[in-house]
Amino acid sequence: MEQTLYERLGGHSGIAAIVSDLVDLHAANPAIRTRFLKFDLDEVKRKATEFMCMGTGGPEPYTGRGLRKSHEGMNINAEEFLAVMDDVAAVLEKHQVGTRERQEVVATFMDLRKEVMHL
Repeated sequence: MEQTLYERLGGHSGIAAIVSDLVDLHAANPAIRTRFLKFDLDEVKRKATEFMCMGTGGPEPYTGRGLRKSHEGMNINAEEFLAVMDDVAAVLEKHQVGTRERQEVVATFMDLRKEVMHL
């Protein structure tokens, strides 16, 4: 039986490490860091880990709001979304995530673009 993306990313601990580095990179990225100033980064990491675990086939439930609701009123533009995607690519490379898994994660982020940008 083929492993889920969740399993191939290292389960909860692997995904938590990826998300932690991703949130830290977002918080330092000049193109998007101001978006993170008012948030508790530990809470962002916790919710984002839940979301990514659930979305990759893991058993963890997601206890946060939906993406559309979470990003409501933020008016995220294409440049900011591209900055997020650049951070995603960098973190997946840092964690030596395989090509297939990188492609799946990037495709998922791209599929969620409409929810985040309210398109």
